[in-house]
Amino acid sequence: MDSLEFAVPTLFGLEGIAGDELRRMDMEDVRVENGRVRFRGDPNAMARANVCLRTGERVLLVLADFPADSFEALFQGVYHANLEDFIPKDGAFPVKGHCLNSRLMSVPDCQAIVKKAASRRLGEKYGLSWLPETGEKYQLQFSIMNDRVQLYLDTTGPGLHKRGYRAVGNDAPLRETLAAAMVLLTRYRGREFFWDPFCGSGTIPIEAALIAANRAPGLNRSFAGERFAWADATVWRDAREAAKAREFHGDYRILGSDNDPKCVSLSMANARKAGVASMITFRDGDATSMPLPAAEGILVCNPPYGQRMLEQRSAQRLYAEFGRHLRGAVGWKPYIITSEPEFEHYFGRRADRKRKLYNGMIQCNYYMYPGGKKK
Repeated sequence: MDSLEFAVPTLFGLEGIAGDELRRMDMEDVRVENGRVRFRGDPNAMARANVCLRTGERVLLVLADFPADSFEALFQGVYHANLEDFIPKDGAFPVKGHCLNSRLMSVPDCQAIVKKAASRRLGEKYGLSWLPETGEKYQLQFSIMNDRVQLYLDTTGPGLHKRGYRAVGNDAPLRETLAAAMVLLTRYRGREFFWDPFCGSGTIPIEAALIAANRAPGLNRSFAGERFAWADATVWRDAREAAKAREFHGDYRILGSDNDPKCVSLSMANARKAGVASMITFRDGDATSMPLPAAEGILVCNPPYGQRMLEQRSAQRLYAEFGRHLRGAVGWKPYIITSEPEFEHYFGRRADRKRKLYNGMIQCNYYMYPGGKKK
């Protein structure tokens, strides 16, 4: 198992950022594709990617990759995969997946075929007519796109965005992987003042604190791969110890504010769970009127979008008021995500750069002003 192939699905728009992360980890043969990033490595690389990735959704081991435009081709492709190298005699192997733009479009039927082929392969290899599936879980996943099948083993379990610090969120939570990507795009490394004036459940300031301290996001959670018989437990211990050795320690100026006191309380609780409460200040404040917390810094936020007509008009007024409030903030560099297509008009400034991102199923733009307010 010196060289295995892995695929890391991402939110749309984050593929390049996840690819850069994997390259900085010295992963082999990193390839950025639509909706995912591929790389090669051994079980140590699998553990490192799970523990350290900020912007990927999970780490999938590629078991097979083949064309299939019929159920027979799907069966044969799965049957000829070396599943016995990864799933033991008593392993449970549930199947899930998705189909897109392919002749095989019935997910339940494809699930049944994949399960049948895997069962026959494993049964023949282990000399069993019936597989007990009483042991650890080895989640199989398939992706069928444009008549091509990828069969995966999920090494992560609950998605990588589930860091473990946010048991509950506010009404419009931002996925942790997206928040981390938004911070990484600012090139924030802990030296500047960092402010989220619409902090909600605190996700953006917490991810900023983790990035400032170079703290791996997966240190305090478990992974499906830790229970795999073929992966030595030491690879996970080594990955965590190496990650801890790379942490920074310093004084950081990170502020999260919100005009809802319940959000502020929730943010503080989540920061404590994340172990970064000492690095962040949270306080009540109206983003359109509160005094700026410093003469200069990086501002990253996810303000209300307003998906319905009346809410949209309210959001548009908010953007206009917020833009006027920041008009004299020469030293501040705003980075704002929203689904409002006319955001720049209401905010009163054209962005230096825009990047299309998805907040869940909502298509957004990330408006970036790295040059700050021009004098």
